[in-house]
Amino acid sequence: MTTNFGAKSTADEVLAGVELKGKRFLVTGTSSGIGRETARALVARGASVVGVVRNIAKAKAATATVHDAGSKGGGRLDLIEFDLASLSSVRAGADKLISEGRPFDALIANAGIMAAPYGRTVDGFEVQFGTNHLGHFALINRIAPLLVENGRLVVLSSQAHRVADIDLDDPNFERQAYDPFVAYGRSKTANSLFAVEFDRRHRHRGIRAASVMPGNSLTDLPRHLSQEELQGLFETVGKARAQAGLPPAELKQIPQAAATTVWAAAVADGDTVGGKYLEDCAVARVDDTPNPFADGVRAYALDAEKAKQLWARSEDWISAA
Repeated sequence: MTTNFGAKSTADEVLAGVELKGKRFLVTGTSSGIGRETARALVARGASVVGVVRNIAKAKAATATVHDAGSKGGGRLDLIEFDLASLSSVRAGADKLISEGRPFDALIANAGIMAAPYGRTVDGFEVQFGTNHLGHFALINRIAPLLVENGRLVVLSSQAHRVADIDLDDPNFERQAYDPFVAYGRSKTANSLFAVEFDRRHRHRGIRAASVMPGNSLTDLPRHLSQEELQGLFETVGKARAQAGLPPAELKQIPQAAATTVWAAAVADGDTVGGKYLEDCAVARVDDTPNPFADGVRAYALDAEKAKQLWARSEDWISAA
């Protein structure tokens, strides 16, 4: 496994010299930000990418650079439209992929929403948990038979998982005050735990799963925050890291933020990354200091027993919806 990548590596640098012709990837959220850059880097190396988007008409214009990279590199991007915040939409999209019967070498659960005002999905789930976790949970499990032996699942988590552990008793904030950052943190912890249990269930086929902290970058993810709120968040992060004796946080460029995703999906050794939380193209260290803006992963986001519990409850929730 190549180990000389780090925080400043770009997706293109990670994939330099990697031949992806004949490989097929699914990437959710390909119309902007890290998902679009992930798709662009993959098709530029010859891969075929199926991009999951909410609106194909808008996505076609937004992904022009991806199509161009595919034309030059021998890869291609095909778009499929469905909404992760609607389980019926997810099932319909997944069933379309199953009916086509074409295998995937890796599934990349990239899409997400952040710090949204309180709301519910059409199925009644708190919108961040319902979209970021349950939508992906339903999709990935439904199309898991299409994942080839020795394939990969990459689930994007976040440093925000450090803000809050999951709450299996009140996932929809029915008995507590809603906090958009706590809700986001819980959904990102759920993303990590999903990867842990998926890895356990599928490693007998050589399939490995990992969660990824891509790094903070200026995408449209924080669209629910005003410019003042976003600046205040940056200042809070800076103060918290300084008080802990940590170096200032550095924003990544989007090509750098996509690097750990493509590293996990197409480069890293499966036995090394399977069931782990990754950041800066490496397995992150466990760091249980309460500072939500520290580096590393909180132990609760890798807890195998909690991952099993979340899986069981998630199955119950989506089957009842």
